[in-house]
Amino acid sequence: QVQLVESGGGLVQAGGSLRLSCTASGRTFSSNAMGWFRQVPGEEREFVATISWTGVSTRYADSVKGRFTISRDNAKKTVYLQMNSLKPEDTAVYYCAARGRGASENALAYDYWGQGTQVTVSS
Repeated sequence: QVQLVESGGGLVQAGGSLRLSCTASGRTFSSNAMGWFRQVPGEEREFVATISWTGVSTRYADSVKGRFTISRDNAKKTVYLQMNSLKPEDTAVYYCAARGRGASENALAYDYWGQGTQVTVSS
C-alpha cells in the first residue's frame, strides 16, 4: 500500500515557476514508477511526466517538454515536478501517481493516486 500527498501548488504569473512535491508513505516507494498527471474540470486526466523507479528513465508530454522536469529522491520517498515558463494553459489540478511496474503514460496503469494540488497560472 502506498499513500501519496502532493504539495507546492499555488497561483503564479505566466512565465513563472513552481515545484510540486509528492511524498509517499509505505515501504515500497523505491520500487514504484511515478507519474504526474493533470486535470481541468470537464476534461479527462492528462499525462504530464513519468519516471522509472531508478530515476534513469523519464518521459514527458509534448506540451511540457523542455519546461517541466520530473525527478525523485528515493531516500525521502518524494517525487518532484519542477515547472518553469508556466503558461495559463498549464492551469489544472496536478496529481501524482504510483505503480509497481515501469514508467507509463497511461493513467489507467497506476495503482495509487494523491489527492491533487491546484496550479493556477495567470496571464
